[in-house]
Amino acid sequence: MSVPGHAPYDYQALVDLKAKPDEVAGYGITRDDLASVIPISIIEVEGYSDLPALDVIKRIGIKSQNDNRLEDATKEIYAHEFHSGKMKANTDGYAGLPVAKARDKVREDLLQSGKADVMYEIMNRPVVCRCGAECIVKIFEKQWFINYGDPEWKTTANDCLDRMSILPEEIRQEFEYTIGWLREKACARKSGLGTKLPWDKDWIIESLSDSVIYMAYYTIVRLLKNQAIEVKQLTDEVFDYVLLGEGELDQVSKTSGIDRKILQSIREEFAYFYPLDSRHSGRDLVPNHLTFFIFNHVAIFPKENWPEQIVVNGSVLMEGKKMSKSFGNIIPLREAVRNYGADPLRLAMLVAAELLQDADFSIALTKALQEKLERFYTFASEAVKIEAYEEVELSLQDKWLLSRLQRAIKATTEAMNRLKVREAVHHVLYTFDQDLQWYLKRCSVDESLERKKAMALVLRMVLDARVRMLAPFAPYICEEIWEKMGRPGFVSRAEWPKYDEKMIDVTVEGIESIIESTLEDTANIAKATKMKAKSIYYYTSVDWKWKVYLKALERAEAGNLGSSELMKELLADSEMKRRAEELAKFVQKCCDDLSKMAPDMRRSRLEAGFLDEFEVLNSASNFYKKEIDAEVKVYREDDTEKHDPKNRAQLAQPYRPAIYIE
Repeated sequence: MSVPGHAPYDYQALVDLKAKPDEVAGYGITRDDLASVIPISIIEVEGYSDLPALDVIKRIGIKSQNDNRLEDATKEIYAHEFHSGKMKANTDGYAGLPVAKARDKVREDLLQSGKADVMYEIMNRPVVCRCGAECIVKIFEKQWFINYGDPEWKTTANDCLDRMSILPEEIRQEFEYTIGWLREKACARKSGLGTKLPWDKDWIIESLSDSVIYMAYYTIVRLLKNQAIEVKQLTDEVFDYVLLGEGELDQVSKTSGIDRKILQSIREEFAYFYPLDSRHSGRDLVPNHLTFFIFNHVAIFPKENWPEQIVVNGSVLMEGKKMSKSFGNIIPLREAVRNYGADPLRLAMLVAAELLQDADFSIALTKALQEKLERFYTFASEAVKIEAYEEVELSLQDKWLLSRLQRAIKATTEAMNRLKVREAVHHVLYTFDQDLQWYLKRCSVDESLERKKAMALVLRMVLDARVRMLAPFAPYICEEIWEKMGRPGFVSRAEWPKYDEKMIDVTVEGIESIIESTLEDTANIAKATKMKAKSIYYYTSVDWKWKVYLKALERAEAGNLGSSELMKELLADSEMKRRAEELAKFVQKCCDDLSKMAPDMRRSRLEAGFLDEFEVLNSASNFYKKEIDAEVKVYREDDTEKHDPKNRAQLAQPYRPAIYIE
């Protein structure tokens, strides 16, 4: 077959043959025969002549069928014809049809007329069985199928899916889609390992059909082994009683020969563990095993024993590459534990990715986590040595750390409830650790014994909660710390920390936020100017700026933050009206900043309300002197006696004092 009017390769081949007629003379084709071959056009495409292939060949400048550019020419023509081409009148029953529809109709007509057949081919061969043999595609006669296309069964499977928790939630639609398209599934094969099909011993049950409720068998297998029950005793009546609760205990015991008490204990074992709480597996099993798992559970078990949750995860990579023996990038588990420790390994896997993402295992990350856990252990060991007062008046810094601890407990608990383990580890091991380091830095100004004992009490409260939260991820080191703390039993059996909203203090959080951000801004200015500061001057916002800022926060929280609307409301105040020009600039600045601010921070600042930054910075002056190694002086923006040679005070904003360095 040749289609030179529409196929650039064919057209150029015809041109090449006409230029060298001697090459086909041996086939009885003369020069005149070649000259009489005229391409026939059957597709009309806007923007092209009757011979689209010729149009593209001329435009590109192709001179030989060996020109690689013919591939691009072919792609261009085929794409235009398929999407916008129409069949011409000379195509009889297909005339006027779009090419895409005509192609399908031609295929259907050829199949119906018996002039064509369907051939199946595996494109990603070879496919290898678990036993190591290559899988060969065959057409089986008298094949056995499980009819997953049954409408009533599909409805029941969807009912189960609707009741289930699917993590992550976005994977639910893949289950819905799979339940929708599933039809007959071949459930048996003629060769290989497996269980004989009970009603047709010539067939063996294939793996995806006999491995969908094995988790039910897991609940009782140890008892079956320990009681030394013979295989022949495991009749259908026994499994009906154990798994479904059907039949009379005495009768089943009599017919099977299994002791009544043993049979009852096996049933109780199954009833204790079922329904299945959570099934974890890879995303590649959603279109098959995991969906079959739902279908077969609802077909066999009553509703009260339907599975409750499926968790889907990604694969594990090694330094960005797929793990493979041929790559030599697989580390035996015993060797990995010996070199890095079990806890760092667990954490390295957990922090690498969330559920659907592929976890990229990194040796460098594992070593870094090993060092972090060692520092945590050292800190914990030192914290439990210091004598602590049972009752002590908490300082502002103490209240701040305990408030941040409660936020960490809440965030970690919510992440764990969603099985966002990477996020949970981040809260416990990284985010809160930053808070802890800031607390220790803030407390370093006062190193009196009394203050150390007060700190010890707070740090023990922190350590207690943190060890409990870290235990699921790094159990070995946490058990060691738990014992050092003098706590009974195992931390793995201890109660999870409870979030106490009463300990949240947005005021002290706002105060510490001002102190921390001001220190950071000061360091950035010194770094940018490359100055060795001798004196630092801070200027805090006037009251009217705070009034504007809080009003803007209210509007932002209500979802109607707009500079023009805010200005209109503020100008109703005569005091504000007197500084209209200055007010307009500040309002615009507030609106810009608050629109970019995280909702949680906006909410906290609104709840905290007005903060006397002048008192806040003055209370931290000794801390600043120690950190910056310079004299610190704090002024209010409207202080007429302030030292402000560069007129920096006017730049002061709530939560962001103006700074001048000499």
